[in-house]
Amino acid sequence: MTEKKKPSRRCCICMQHFEKEELVRVLKTPEGEVILDKSYKKNGRGAYVCKNAECLKKARKSRRLDHSLKVSVPEEVYERLERLIHEG
Repeated sequence: MTEKKKPSRRCCICMQHFEKEELVRVLKTPEGEVILDKSYKKNGRGAYVCKNAECLKKARKSRRLDHSLKVSVPEEVYERLERLIHEG
């Protein structure tokens, strides 16, 4: 049997490719709310961020997530991302 390919995605900050499960999906819902999508399946515009503290610092400074999602990302989303990265 052939082995199934695992889906890969690119971090919108460092532009490196990772397996989908190694990234965090930040999602702008159709209502305009910005949330973290742990299921990777919710509707809306998504951007992936790797679980690297340096990448998160760069994301905050450059506001690249704002550009990717075409909306201003609230500070609380960055704080949730930081907690998620530090947890593991």
